[in-house]
Amino acid sequence: MVTALGGFYMLGTWIRRGGIRQQQTGTSRLPAPVVFGHFALAAIGLVVWIIYLVADKDALAWTAFGLLLPVALLGFVMLARWIPVYRERATAGAPAGARGAEGAVPAERHFPVPVVLAHGLLAVATLVLVLLTALGIGGG
Repeated sequence: MVTALGGFYMLGTWIRRGGIRQQQTGTSRLPAPVVFGHFALAAIGLVVWIIYLVADKDALAWTAFGLLLPVALLGFVMLARWIPVYRERATAGAPAGARGAEGAVPAERHFPVPVVLAHGLLAVATLVLVLLTALGIGGG
């Protein structure tokens, strides 16, 4: 759930900071289909996982894993595209009060690094734990 909250926070930040509008200008490096595909598959995977927890059917664990695999791949794509944006922010030291440059700043530049790191690490842990559960490892 913490992973989902972090992802939802970043999605909201990206939308609020103009990520969708920036698709037309090429300012954002995160393609909207990747962002929304990641979100949609993650949400569906979470719902399937919750149903698995209630129903305890092995097929649902494997379905959740199958949904979370492309979620992870899309997440890695977004991470790879976000890293240069973060590096530009860290090296350029953009002026804090520049109003004219606001439209040229990628929306994803506003993602807090701790949220990005926690979201990614918790997502990897989730994927591994779902796989271990589907394989029946550690079950009692």
